[in-house]
Amino acid sequence: MRHCPSPNFGPRRNDLTPTLIVIHYTAMASADAAIARLCDPQAEVSAHYLIDRSGPVTQMVKEDQRAWHAGAGEWRGLTDINSRSIGIELDNDGTHPFPEPQMAALEDLLQGIRNRWPVAASDIIGHSDMAPGRKSDPGPRFDWARLARQGLAAPVAPETQCDGFEHAAQRAGFTAPVDHATLLRATRLRFAPWREGPLTDDDLQLYHRV
Repeated sequence: MRHCPSPNFGPRRNDLTPTLIVIHYTAMASADAAIARLCDPQAEVSAHYLIDRSGPVTQMVKEDQRAWHAGAGEWRGLTDINSRSIGIELDNDGTHPFPEPQMAALEDLLQGIRNRWPVAASDIIGHSDMAPGRKSDPGPRFDWARLARQGLAAPVAPETQCDGFEHAAQRAGFTAPVDHATLLRATRLRFAPWREGPLTDDDLQLYHRV
């Protein structure tokens, strides 16, 4: 693993420790360009890790520190996601598939993080999950079902009870205060990025088909 320390970090607030992992894409021309920005003190952004599309992993912030990657948002009713999470950037512009070496490296990194911190599979999320409407990463080309097959994303089975789309989405973790259309786009981006049009019964099936 390569180390490129970023100055953009601080202590986790209120004695919080990592219980979430947030996956991003860089949306930049190259991994080196993204690392340069994440280590630029004037940019005031960072992440714990970046994975190059060919597989190498760069660590920029230690896991016990608070990186500046998530911004405003909410997951399962929790805020200050930066203090609760580890941020992973993937070298991708959001329009291309994520290559096999990159996905394999991500799976290894996720397993390692979960060996060190109590992160449930259901709390490995995308930036768009905790910031609906504001963020779209890791985007429609990201293979969540693949992670789910490895026990690294959840849920993988439908709920036995459902009392409407908004409640189903909230139970799945999407608690950020957004309107119906934004919430629908966010859940589709995670579970069914190919689906368009008005709400259907299928949109209540908020799980990964593995």
